[in-house]
Amino acid sequence: MDLQSFRQSLKGSDMPPPAASVYLQALWYDGKGNWDKSHELIQDLPDADAAWIHAYLHRKEGDTWNADYWYRKAGRKRPSVSLEEEWEQIALAML
Repeated sequence: MDLQSFRQSLKGSDMPPPAASVYLQALWYDGKGNWDKSHELIQDLPDADAAWIHAYLHRKEGDTWNADYWYRKAGRKRPSVSLEEEWEQIALAML
């Protein structure tokens, strides 16, 4: 799967692609506008990739303090790019 096919899966489907990792599932649900489901999938995972997605979700939510905490856990800094650009960066990294 590439970024284009992952984006295409957001159109007309109610479920993420079957081969999608939990990280991509979280991004997929976020892409569908389901922040809660995305957060539910990622919030308890202990690794840096999950922390990055968790940070992005809290940044999107507007909770900068919490987002910055999760960016630190991911070994990253809050980016200055748009949320859409960050979503794409994360998706590319997870693909």
